Amino acid sequence: MTVLKVEWVKKELKWKTILKNISFEVKSWEVYGFLWPNWAWKTTTMKCILGFLKIDSWTIEVLWKNWLTLETKKLIWFMPENTYLYKHLTAYEFLTFNGKFFDFSKEELDKRIDELLEKVWLVEAKNKYLKDFSKWMLQRVWLGQAIINKPKLLFLDEPMSGLDPIWRKMVKDLLNELKQEGTTIFFNTHILSDVESICDRVSIIHKGNIIVKNRLLKNIDSSLEEFFIKEITDFDNKKLED
Repeated sequence: MTVLKVEWVKKELKWKTILKNISFEVKSWEVYGFLWPNWAWKTTTMKCILGFLKIDSWTIEVLWKNWLTLETKKLIWFMPENTYLYKHLTAYEFLTFNGKFFDFSKEELDKRIDELLEKVWLVEAKNKYLKDFSKWMLQRVWLGQAIINKPKLLFLDEPMSGLDPIWRKMVKDLLNELKQEGTTIFFNTHILSDVESICDRVSIIHKGNIIVKNRLLKNIDSSLEEFFIKEITDFDNKKLED
């Protein structure tokens, strides 16, 4: 069942069209990889879907509704590539602040925050101020807030940026756990090894175009790296010929 359907999304920036009829779909209970080389406008695509940027033309369905209704906003969440946290709050206070946007009782929220701190391995740092956190600790706090509402559809923009191999493995395990619990994950990344280990299907965006759409990883005969480079190269060569 499709939980995110994107068709003909177009975005213009001043004199230039930067997103050119973007189309793809994400199905329930999958980790969907959204891949890109540099200057592909991948974060712009995500921000357009989430309503952070104005779109010039589009058809978007989220959780079987026409784009972002109040109902669907309660069932999705987002983790940006660059975290912007209130550095003078503790981890516990920051999660409490974010949890109050949802319909938790005080007892439910306290229980949920305890669960999250355990999931992101920050129980011992719960009362430490965020200004004293390292980058990888801040990444985990932000991941915790991104799943505080137990979202049905979770958007992640480079969630493992800055993490060492041990923590990358732990985050991948957490994403697989979320998938088993019923969360569909839209995973925006250019780290192909992460995609190969956790994603079900992928699309590739390049220079504002979807050049590979909804491809099952198991149907790619070569390594993902070889496939990725070939698709990018073929697209660029075709553009030169045109």
